[in-house]
Amino acid sequence: MEIQLAEELGVSRTPVREAIRKLEQEEFIVMVPRKGAYVASVSVKDITDVFEVRAALEALAAGLAAQRVTDAELDTMERLLVRHSSSTEDENLGSMVVGDIDFHDLVYRASRNRRLMTIINNLREQLQRFRTTSLGHPGRMKEALDEHRKMVEAISDRNVELAQTLAWEHIENAEDRLLEAMGVVKKSRQDGG
Repeated sequence: MEIQLAEELGVSRTPVREAIRKLEQEEFIVMVPRKGAYVASVSVKDITDVFEVRAALEALAAGLAAQRVTDAELDTMERLLVRHSSSTEDENLGSMVVGDIDFHDLVYRASRNRRLMTIINNLREQLQRFRTTSLGHPGRMKEALDEHRKMVEAISDRNVELAQTLAWEHIENAEDRLLEAMGVVKKSRQDGG
């Protein structure tokens, strides 16, 4: 498989092998001995695990951003909210997804924590496949816009605790809408779900 893929891509086997290893490490594929690589299925547990980690990281990023954000970054956040609003009114899911990524990237940058940004960026690939489904759930684009507005207000007010709480709730809401779109009833945290 590596040889064929390398030939099709016009590269040596080494980058193909490294790419496959990275995909396996990030659980996008499963390697089956003597059979090759297969796209990994995603379980509800996988989804909830990823969202638990993301909620904690987003809360940390928002809290740090509330402490460290610049006026220029706040202006950019406000402009992103205007773009979000336009995407929401037009029901332009593709534009909203891009805007959502841009918004969260700006919060990460405003945190001024490179390690946090690296960890979140590594997690991003696992999240990307969920973002469109979550934002595409009826009413979620407007809900996400309102949540982003509240986060910007808390960050602008330098309210660390509120920014953290709002970021955590924002990610939990995204997870809830994703699971609803998949027809899954979310268990409460106390029930182990």
